[in-house]
Amino acid sequence: MFLFLVVALAVVVAAVTLAVVGGGEGGGPLPEAAPERLQDPLPPDRPIGRADIDSLRFPLSARGYRMADVDDALSRLGAELAERDARIADLESALAGARTAPGHISMDKPAPEDQQ
Repeated sequence: MFLFLVVALAVVVAAVTLAVVGGGEGGGPLPEAAPERLQDPLPPDRPIGRADIDSLRFPLSARGYRMADVDDALSRLGAELAERDARIADLESALAGARTAPGHISMDKPAPEDQQ
């Protein structure tokens, strides 16, 4: 029985070695698998939305995620956030300027003390 197990193990090891080295049909070692690429990149033609971030999935590589895909996504997100921050700052400064302008009409509701 022990001799049978040793022979069976040797046959399995030889078969796996031949398959990897290329002893079968095809004439060569196993073909290299093409690296996975990001399937649904962030949309280039419109601003990024919450749904885009929620659906973003990075393909796995040997050591985690592909650095190029993650770097591209992070740089795009950083650029969009900087754009939005600049737009918000412009709008806030325009609003502050409009509030200090002469003839400004207040749309605020008066306090209850002022009504009496």
